[in-house]
Amino acid sequence: MYLEKLQLLNFKNYEETSVSLSPHINCFLGNNGQGKTNLLDAIYYLSFSKSFFNPIDSQLIRDEEAFMTLTGEFNREDEKEKIHIGLKKGQKKQVKRNKKVYERIADHIGLIPLVMISPSDSLLIIEGSEVRRKFLDLIISQYNRRYLDDLIQYNKALSQRNRLLKKFMEIRRFDEESLVIWDDQLMKYGNPVYEARKQFIEEFLPLFQKHYQFISSNKEVVSLNYISQLNELSFSDNMLLSRDKDRRLTYTTKGVHKDDLGFNLGDKPLKKFGSQGQQKTFLLSLKLAQAEFLKDHKKNAPILLLDDIYDKLDEERVAKLMEVVQKDWFGQVFISDTHLDRLPGLFKKLKVEFKAFAIEKGEVRDV
Repeated sequence: MYLEKLQLLNFKNYEETSVSLSPHINCFLGNNGQGKTNLLDAIYYLSFSKSFFNPIDSQLIRDEEAFMTLTGEFNREDEKEKIHIGLKKGQKKQVKRNKKVYERIADHIGLIPLVMISPSDSLLIIEGSEVRRKFLDLIISQYNRRYLDDLIQYNKALSQRNRLLKKFMEIRRFDEESLVIWDDQLMKYGNPVYEARKQFIEEFLPLFQKHYQFISSNKEVVSLNYISQLNELSFSDNMLLSRDKDRRLTYTTKGVHKDDLGFNLGDKPLKKFGSQGQQKTFLLSLKLAQAEFLKDHKKNAPILLLDDIYDKLDEERVAKLMEVVQKDWFGQVFISDTHLDRLPGLFKKLKVEFKAFAIEKGEVRDV
């Protein structure tokens, strides 16, 4: 699947823009603050019906405007797919596929496989476990529909259980039977989530290590491991052992909502011992492996978005990366850069088909 045409109306700093795109590689070029990343985010939004950078939809609407729309015309095995997203201030957003409104926006996830690589990926290393769980969830949800449904139901049950624990504290009475009802719901939906994450890591790890070795020219050994309370004890045992603690703290301390990923350079934590270049290569390898993994499971090469790839990467590693992204198992590629001639020069040298656009103050023109 690839994006043939992108249309934006009142999206971030774009008033009204229409761009016809290459099915292969597209370069968005221009100074910082002109709108390169906003174009990438618009493509991301068409895939996931949310922004990569901003969780508040209303803040994506252009200043002083009341609404925004995004439209993407995709080619899916020579069949047309038109995705339209509209949002008015104070109203619920609407997502349409070929003019038909989705009853559940979650049903759209996975139609357009996509991987985003951005400098903000560093949050995967420096932030807490929630960011890394979202990374897992985003990948698995694109190829496993049951996983997304189980995750939604698990989070609803978790919210209800936490609400009940707080109520017990307020009324100063503990009702174990009522709590067990939500324990059962957590286990019903949490166990499949755990198994899906575990299986994913087993399949994903070799792909990740392969990409890291290529980009780093075999200079370091890396690994990642799935950290879960369910690795040691069953869900039911975890819930029983934590019941008194949950009662005191008034929230649920055990479950898959506490899962994490461990990032290692050799046998040491990447966060403490990895250089900026090593950390960036680690993150790039995660995302490239994500793209290859989705291709294998969706039988459809994902769209790849690369924002400011020269950030913390030397020329040698960027060249290695460009060799990778032109492989057949990657789909359409979008790349942003602050230099007008750096990426075009590299792709001409590699003899790769590409299209370049200059971005200035929310305006797009062919180079």
